[in-house]
Amino acid sequence: MPEAEISIRGLTKSFGSQTVLEDITFDVPKGHVTLILGPSGTGKSVFLKHLVGLLKPDRGEIWIGDKNVPALNEKELYKVRRKFGVLFQDGALFGSMNIYDNVAFPLREHTKKSEKEIKEICTEKLEMVGLQGAEKKLPGEISGGMKKRAGLARALVLDPEIVLFDEPDSGLDPVRTAFLNELILDLNRQLKATFMVVTHDIATARRVADFIGMLYRRNLVKFGPAKEMFESDIPVVQQFLAGAVEGPIGMSEEKDSTKTADAMRSASELAAEGDGARSSRGLTAEETEEMERAAGAADEPARAGAAPRKKQA
Repeated sequence: MPEAEISIRGLTKSFGSQTVLEDITFDVPKGHVTLILGPSGTGKSVFLKHLVGLLKPDRGEIWIGDKNVPALNEKELYKVRRKFGVLFQDGALFGSMNIYDNVAFPLREHTKKSEKEIKEICTEKLEMVGLQGAEKKLPGEISGGMKKRAGLARALVLDPEIVLFDEPDSGLDPVRTAFLNELILDLNRQLKATFMVVTHDIATARRVADFIGMLYRRNLVKFGPAKEMFESDIPVVQQFLAGAVEGPIGMSEEKDSTKTADAMRSASELAAEGDGARSSRGLTAEETEEMERAAGAADEPARAGAAPRKKQA
């Protein structure tokens, strides 16, 4: 196993009589993409909140370097949080701010950089995620996929050592998910940062994961290299990663995986047609949207203030 970026030991959390996480223990490898998988309600997002100190465990330790996150005071916790960038499910953008000001917000809030320096950094990060040219748009004027990219640019502006992705595929069609996955891979190779992705999308797991941990009924079923996980003979792991209906996971738990088969087919079709999904790094927002639509991404509902799309011949 590579060097650990984060070490989790015996993490346990309950809300009232309901235990959400119990005795979670594993190491997050430094510089790699780690996925946390599991059906709905297994504590994936709760787990992420513990990493950045938004929740405190009932017991257990979370080591980042020589700091145990649950034991830190507010001043120490603030320093550790500077190591993190977070992409929330919906992008969590400020609706009254344009894209540029959303991305610039952490720099203005947490640094003493000049506006010239801030502009240089924001321009670089927007270019990284394929959003050049969208700086003056409001969040309500761009697509859901563009909101995710803007949220990712904002997560990167402080050059974090660790980037957390809370269900980045949520609300996206399979084609846009495939392109976002390529961007995640590209950025991980470029930045050499540690990426942790919480998802229940198996196509994402197949494409981007170096390591996978699976949560099920409050426990960590297994953690290991992605190849090892996909070849696992543990029934619950086999069922989930195959997107199968039959197995120990009940229908109510399996409902979040309904798009798995379609997502996997879409990724396969893209590759088979010789026009596989690729990273959007360096593209303008218009070029990114055109690339996704050309690959078959579904049209999204018209947005207030959005420019009309050109009709295809």
